[in-house]
Amino acid sequence: MAATVMVVDDDKMISSFLSSILEEDRHEVLLAATGAEGEALLAEKPVDIVLLDLKLPDEDGISILRKIKQQDPHVQVIVLTAFGAVESAVEAMKLGAYDYVDKPSDVSKLKLIIQRALEELTMRREIERLRQGGYTHGWIVGESREMQQIAQLVTRLARGSATVLLQGESGTGKEVVANAIHKQSPRADKPFVVINCAAIPENLLESELFGFEAGAFTSAKRRKKGLLEVADGGTLFLDEIGEMPQQMQSKILRVLETKTLRRIGGTADIRADVRFIAATNQDLRAAVREGAFREDLYYRLGVMVLDLPPLRERMQDLERFTVAFIDEFNQAMGKTVASISGEALQLMRHYHWPGNIRELRNVIERAMLLCDGQEIHPSHLPAELNGRATSPSGHPSGTQVELPPGGINLEDVVSQMELRLIKDALARTGGNQVEAAELLSISRDQLRYRLQKHGLG
Repeated sequence: MAATVMVVDDDKMISSFLSSILEEDRHEVLLAATGAEGEALLAEKPVDIVLLDLKLPDEDGISILRKIKQQDPHVQVIVLTAFGAVESAVEAMKLGAYDYVDKPSDVSKLKLIIQRALEELTMRREIERLRQGGYTHGWIVGESREMQQIAQLVTRLARGSATVLLQGESGTGKEVVANAIHKQSPRADKPFVVINCAAIPENLLESELFGFEAGAFTSAKRRKKGLLEVADGGTLFLDEIGEMPQQMQSKILRVLETKTLRRIGGTADIRADVRFIAATNQDLRAAVREGAFREDLYYRLGVMVLDLPPLRERMQDLERFTVAFIDEFNQAMGKTVASISGEALQLMRHYHWPGNIRELRNVIERAMLLCDGQEIHPSHLPAELNGRATSPSGHPSGTQVELPPGGINLEDVVSQMELRLIKDALARTGGNQVEAAELLSISRDQLRYRLQKHGLG
């Protein structure tokens, strides 16, 4: 990440040394021997980082720091201090300096500080840009090539009414993309209706979708419109379509083919001008081959198929999502968190994010709750990102549990570990049992059995 760096130091040897190592990393370097020269350069050209000597011939470095921060609070100032002058460096950091290094500088340490300062600066500027309306598509696209292509397809698909099938792991943002298609379409002023096919019991799903007439069954006291009618003129988003029972699949297929529906207990067909967008985290082709999903419905829904990549395959988008979530929770919580530290960002970059963007959002929300300052630090992140997660016996998660001299109750230890993992999976997916079961590589029925076993059902 190249930047414009200004070195303010009257020692020509040190300035020359710093200039050479900065240019190695392709930074543009500006040199100033006095505070006045530094101020003049800063007024002429935007600067990302200032390496500032606290002992200058014309002015005290602390006063220069104040002026720099008044002129541009986003500039990252790294103080160059003589050996032992820690008090001055601490004072400078209280006034807004990013960090300090002793002279002569440790090259590797200085480069690391500059890298982290740039990461924080990028984060601050991105937050500011997002606050000023940086969502060019009305949703978070990211910088990855895959998501740029998807953004272009979303814009194109929004113009028509073709059905769309969104595929991807849990938490990759399928509902967000579906909503973006709706909001950019001519149907934007009509309802965007969401139904999770996995969250509604099979015996209630039909009445939720199709509605019913009074007297259709014992508890049907009055007529009720279904979500298909509610979505008339707009968009119906069928989330977790792979969990829809086959009997219901055939009824949805009929709506797609005839553009009509019939309430439960009704005798007349009702026109349904609805655009369908479906989503799944399953392999529907495999489900078709196994006879678990209707082939004709698959092809009806999949006029256009969009595959959303998991977060681990688009890590260049991590910072963009992070700053967007920081901004979101700043507004929701009334906070002023400005950035995330380089150390915390590195931990996030090296994490595999099994829960994808939804998990990232939860992590940032947690960090914001714990953060009392203006920067998120590693201590604000959950244990699994920090490498501090432990098993029920106190060992780091993922490591082998050692057998103590007195032995253990194997069933109790396994049960405790199972319970912790189930709770983690449910917390990570916001209580969604289908997604939690997927994270644990078990079926939803197996998860329900374990929840009942542990008294959580």
